[in-house]
Amino acid sequence: MNDTRIEEIMAELSLEDKASLCSGQGSWNTKAIKKTGIPELLMTDGPHGVRKVREDIDEPGIKDSYKATCYPTASGLAASWNTELVNEVGFALGQEAKEMDVNILLGPGANIKRSPLGGRNFEYFSEDPYLSGKLAAAYIKGVQSQGVGTSLKHFVANNQEFRRMTINAEIPERALREIYLKSFEIAVKEASPWTLMSAYNKVNGKYCSEHPRLLTEILREEWGFEGIVISDWGAVNDRVDGLKAGLELEMPGSHGIRDKEIVSAVKNNKLSEEVLDKAVRRLLKIIFKAENHESLVADKAQVSNYNELAYKAATESMVLLKNEDLLPLNNQKKIAVIGEMAKNLRRQGQGSSQVNPRELDSFFDIFKNNFTEDTEITYDKGYCLDCVEPVEEVSLDKAKDYYHLLDEAKENAANSDVAIIFAGLTEDFEAEGQDRDNLSIPENQEVLIYEIASVQPNTIVVLTNGAPVEIPWKDKVSAILEGYLGGQSAARAISDIINGKVNPSGKLAETFPETIEDTPSFINFPGERDRVLYGEDIFVGYRYYDKKEIEPAYPFGYGLSYTSFRYDNLNIYQHSKNDIDARDLSEIIAEISFTITNTGARAGSEVTQLYISAENSQVRRPIKELKGFDKVKLEPGESKEISFNITADDLAYYEPEIANWLTEPGDYQVLIGSSSDDIRLRDEINIASPITPGVSIRPEYHQNSTIGDIYQDPEAWEVLQEEISDNPKLKRFVSFDNAEMDIGIPNFLEYLPLRNLITFTEGNFTSKDIDRIVDKLNKS
Repeated sequence: MNDTRIEEIMAELSLEDKASLCSGQGSWNTKAIKKTGIPELLMTDGPHGVRKVREDIDEPGIKDSYKATCYPTASGLAASWNTELVNEVGFALGQEAKEMDVNILLGPGANIKRSPLGGRNFEYFSEDPYLSGKLAAAYIKGVQSQGVGTSLKHFVANNQEFRRMTINAEIPERALREIYLKSFEIAVKEASPWTLMSAYNKVNGKYCSEHPRLLTEILREEWGFEGIVISDWGAVNDRVDGLKAGLELEMPGSHGIRDKEIVSAVKNNKLSEEVLDKAVRRLLKIIFKAENHESLVADKAQVSNYNELAYKAATESMVLLKNEDLLPLNNQKKIAVIGEMAKNLRRQGQGSSQVNPRELDSFFDIFKNNFTEDTEITYDKGYCLDCVEPVEEVSLDKAKDYYHLLDEAKENAANSDVAIIFAGLTEDFEAEGQDRDNLSIPENQEVLIYEIASVQPNTIVVLTNGAPVEIPWKDKVSAILEGYLGGQSAARAISDIINGKVNPSGKLAETFPETIEDTPSFINFPGERDRVLYGEDIFVGYRYYDKKEIEPAYPFGYGLSYTSFRYDNLNIYQHSKNDIDARDLSEIIAEISFTITNTGARAGSEVTQLYISAENSQVRRPIKELKGFDKVKLEPGESKEISFNITADDLAYYEPEIANWLTEPGDYQVLIGSSSDDIRLRDEINIASPITPGVSIRPEYHQNSTIGDIYQDPEAWEVLQEEISDNPKLKRFVSFDNAEMDIGIPNFLEYLPLRNLITFTEGNFTSKDIDRIVDKLNKS
């Protein structure tokens, strides 16, 4: 719909009409105004399936929804590291939403996994903002290609369930910009989501639903967001302040109460009607965009096979953590399958994202059908999913049942060639609305693993969980497959990976720590009363483990394959200083390429990862940061060239003092790896001058500028060298490499302000000389 028609509608709306459009009709719909032809919008939960609530049930609950395809949750999809796959899943979700007359799918979730204890982590992609942002963008593009909108959520720092509606997240500025906002920034700029959902919590003292800096200054003015902001359900604190800050739509509806508050505020001059009008115009653009969705649909002829896509996504979402030449299985004559989860597989998270799956597969049935009659496959329950109390605290009757199940499982395992144990987290341990207390799996499962491994050396553990768990028994078993929450086709995917029909290719999108005490936010999570301090600052996930030199159980980016890969021939072409716009962070600084070869006997896929490391930075920086990735499939012996571009943005950090991003001059390591801890190739690039978007790259020099500051600016350093090169008292200051420095204070020269040249030249430099040098530096 064009702007002219929107203005015609605006002229027909009363103040009360306009206010009414700013909140929902009920739980899932916006209000329609028939007299002006404004239709309603229907929204529904996601993000791993279309959870359209059934309207034929009085007061429906979370599980009362129409059947829909259940894909792996975001934690699993992220482990695929496959943007094409995530885009394909988004495409199919868009098709399915359209079939159900859904206009906006409430997802994806791009929040950062600050702590593995976060109860909603299964809905989020990663601990890394670059990976999260790229996957979210791929998802959004897929859904919206079908004329269905998305709602990027939860903006921002919705990283825990403890007091999630009132908690104040106290976040340092650099961490906010580099970690928690960055994933949203990438998704907004690359994919233009129709809507964005504001979070429940506060950020640095203000509720996200009424935060003008977040919703207007950063989101709209800086990033160029053109959609609407929707509140999370029940997240509005003050409706008028929210409208002023940039919150267009409150969900769910408030039975007209909030509408009256808006009307009253306008009439009492507490709210400008222009602010309301601007919000309504934005709402109308999205409402009519959704109504005209058929004209927006790309690839109309493409029809997704939902179940096969769910299976494909599940196979790529699983990560082989350990394999001592046991997998894939081959010629075993007796296999013991153990654990109630083998027959009651957990496939998705608990809470608002819960989907009513179209169909479900059965691991035990599928697995048996892959073997001939010569192979005997047994099943033992092993533990009870409903019995999660500590073993020493169970009742006598339960204890008898527990040890009976355990003894039966041990006997079968001991008499088999291999044992496959299914374990993980139940819905009682991991759900929206509650954070986890620890990283352990239920004790009855853990005891089972130890006991089975004690009698069967060929033990495989399959984990089904939405977030990391402690794995203290990893040295006791021969293989571990992290299955995550794999959706409706997870059982078939697990079976085919174990049998070797599928070569696993997943890589961890989050660090698996040895213990909870090792995690970055351990001291501060989940906070106290109504505040939580983000004391780990920018050192989230692998950034923390690198900096602290803590070896995790399994590092970020890690995952095994049934084949092997060789990395070769790293080449870097660096653009010259004259070819780079020093005010544009999107400028390509360098182009890199390398070769990857499948050196094994099986076809397989490898996720190649690009990390950047800033050397000798003037500020605290992570040891390395992910800045590129590519998943490539190779036949045995096949080689392919992989290429990445490095931009100034990839090298930048956020500098609060100038309220802007800054790429420092200096050397940067280019690291190519198979994981964050497995770097295969490395080289170096150099940045000659600082790069800051949209403003002059030159700092303002003054008498307290240090020699080190000037040294970082090649043009300024040249000016200073010219000034002091003929002064014998200053020759020792010309180069940092001068070995004759007789002042025994480390970094003395680097931190020496210009004004101290007066002191150390015995009067050869005066205050006027310093002023003259400063003037020349600022003109250089």
